Amino acid sequence: MKHHRIRKIRNLRRSRRLSWLNRFRRNEQGVQLLELAIVLPIMLLLFAAVAEFGRYFYEYTTAAKGARVAARYLASKSVTSTKTDWKANAKNMVVYGNTAGTGSPILPGLTVANVDVQYLGGTLGIPDTVKVSIVNYEHDPLFDIGKLLKIDALSLAVDVKPSVTMRYLLTTPSV
Repeated sequence: MKHHRIRKIRNLRRSRRLSWLNRFRRNEQGVQLLELAIVLPIMLLLFAAVAEFGRYFYEYTTAAKGARVAARYLASKSVTSTKTDWKANAKNMVVYGNTAGTGSPILPGLTVANVDVQYLGGTLGIPDTVKVSIVNYEHDPLFDIGKLLKIDALSLAVDVKPSVTMRYLLTTPSV
C-alpha cells in the first residue's frame, strides 16, 4: 500500500515539472513568424536559382541563334574567294547581328574573339561542313552562390558555348 502511494506522489511531482511545457503547446503566438523565418530563405534561394537559370538560358539561346545564322551564311559562301573575308563577316553576324559589325553586341561582353569559325573535312579546298562555335564567353551571374560562400566549386559563372555545324553547300570551287 505504501509503495503505491509513493509512486503516485512521484508521478504528481513529475507532472508538475513538465507542466510548464504545456503552456507553450497551447500558445500559438509567433508561430507564423517562425514559419516565415524557416521558409523565406528557401524561397529566396529558389527564386534566385530560377532567375539565374533563365538568364543563362537566354544567353545560350541568343548565342546559339547567332552561331546558326553565321553557319547558314558561311555554308553558301565560297571558301576560295579573295574578294571578301567571309569569316570576319560571319563573326560580325554572331556578335552584332550584321556583317558590317556596327551597333552594340547582342550579348554584353561578347566579342568577335569569342567566335570560332572552322571549315571541316572535304578535299581540295572544298569542305564538307562549316562549324561556328562560341568560345571563352562566361555567364556573369547576378546571384553567384560561389562568390557569396567563397567556394569556387559552387560558382554559377559557367561558360556559354553553343556550337553549330552545317553542311557546306558549294560543291565546286568558285574562281
